[in-house]
Amino acid sequence: MDLDLDSVNASLRDASASDIVRWALSLQAKTIATTSMGKNAAVMLHLVSEVDKRVPTIWVDTGYNLRDTYVVAERLIRDLELDIHVYSPQMTSERRNAIMGGVPTVDEEERHKDFTEQVKLEPFARALTQFRPEIWLTGIREEETEHRKSLDIVSMDNRGIVKVAPIFNWSDDDVETYMEQYELPTCRHYFDPTKVHDGRECGLHTAA
Repeated sequence: MDLDLDSVNASLRDASASDIVRWALSLQAKTIATTSMGKNAAVMLHLVSEVDKRVPTIWVDTGYNLRDTYVVAERLIRDLELDIHVYSPQMTSERRNAIMGGVPTVDEEERHKDFTEQVKLEPFARALTQFRPEIWLTGIREEETEHRKSLDIVSMDNRGIVKVAPIFNWSDDDVETYMEQYELPTCRHYFDPTKVHDGRECGLHTAA
């Protein structure tokens, strides 16, 4: 897709998150949304569903989510009437734990890299193969990681997929205000074994 990213980002700088979603869908290209079903995942799920419930939402379920995450996820899928598509690793978490001795720490670089490939990147690659998106609606925000500070509302990865981040400039307070305004549920207990702690990338946004 041929876009003048500087011009596009300038035009969207003061647009609302909903208007950014509408802009992305107005391009009439193959579009997906993604979710981690993390603590504030309901924000993007609600934003996109309010504009168009037909947008396919991809959830890579690593198999290591906690019960609270699954309970809230099912509620959001039902209440927002999401077109959800769940992709899971080809190996169960219990089998992987037995083989790998549990979730590798981030200090075990090679083992953690292999682990991330198995539970996050390979399932997502299957999703991309199936949907072949030109546009990817994502909930990444600038303040979350160093890598994301190098991006913008609209960016393009090395696969040629246009990533559109409607809440890119939102603060934590903006997120909390939206969650409260629309009384959206949140999972109090969430753990991403590919990130381990805040400020790390899980790999989806740096793999290409």
